[in-house]
Amino acid sequence: MTLYRTLCNWLWRGTLVIKIRKLKKEDKPALMDILHNTPEFTADEVTIAEEVIDGSLDNPGKSGYFSLAAENDEGVFTGFISYGPVPMTQYAWDIYWLAVRREFQGHGVGAALLKAAEENIVQAGGRMAFIETSGKAQYDKTRRFYLTNDYKEICDLPDFYAPGDNKVIYQKILG
Repeated sequence: MTLYRTLCNWLWRGTLVIKIRKLKKEDKPALMDILHNTPEFTADEVTIAEEVIDGSLDNPGKSGYFSLAAENDEGVFTGFISYGPVPMTQYAWDIYWLAVRREFQGHGVGAALLKAAEENIVQAGGRMAFIETSGKAQYDKTRRFYLTNDYKEICDLPDFYAPGDNKVIYQKILG
């Protein structure tokens, strides 16, 4: 699928129509609202996410960060994903951030964003995607989401973020 078709792709998910497109500067307030209202994200994580988003908006080629947005058929911003190539690797890419507005979770928005990012990664020559997340109980749903979307848990680093907060790494081999 071409980049244009990926960005303009309309996906049916039950009664919700999801449009995936490039993130635009005018999306930032809605995106920041999602970050601030996602209880799993700490203030430091929101700050880092904003830096990644700014890099993808200002100069994606130079920053190495790329972002996509999801909106419903009424133009409501429902979520975003940020990703980029892993420095000093030939084919590896990281999924840095994926967040969906609470009321749209469970309706295919996250899966549609993930699929679109994976397609873009393959088009750019990527062969594998990695995702890192917390091992805390409040991230159980997040970790199940990655497994449901064919990511394999490849590493669990004990006490990485803090005592009792492991770093869990997932990998998916792409097309």
